[in-house]
Amino acid sequence: MRQLTEEETKVVFEKLAGYVGRNIQYMVNDTHVFRLQKDRVYYVSEQVAKFATSVSRANLMSIGICLGKFTKTGKFRVHITALQVLAEHAKYKIWIKPNGEMPFLYGNHVLKAHVGKMSEDIPEHAGVIIFNMHDIPLGFGVSSKSTSESRDLQPTAIVAFRQADIGEYLRDEDTLFT
Repeated sequence: MRQLTEEETKVVFEKLAGYVGRNIQYMVNDTHVFRLQKDRVYYVSEQVAKFATSVSRANLMSIGICLGKFTKTGKFRVHITALQVLAEHAKYKIWIKPNGEMPFLYGNHVLKAHVGKMSEDIPEHAGVIIFNMHDIPLGFGVSSKSTSESRDLQPTAIVAFRQADIGEYLRDEDTLFT
């Protein structure tokens, strides 16, 4: 486990800023740090990170919240395990109706007919966090249209492209934590 390099930090922050915007400043504080173990980036309290230094790298499987991982090409991919952190600091949100929860959790995109409400100023291709109507985060994705354009869409049109949902815990349980 080691600190992120300056280039790695830049790539991670750019990706996270797509979902939380300027609220990323609340994630970077004196109590939590970002650490890299193998190719995965973890968000962990500084005290726990200090304790983890006594464990050898080979024996340390995971620590803190896994935000995502670096691909072999150097890109950063956000995992569903980062949902709680992203939802807490989310800039743009979409709430879906109960009839749209299951299709979303089975891996489908968010349709206009399933949208209960959405943030007022969502631009096109912005990172959004998907909630159910009881404010429980279900996943995240990218908006296909701005909020004003979405109002005029057909009910079967896609409002947000799904990138991850909590159904992945069951669908990808074999590979999610390896």
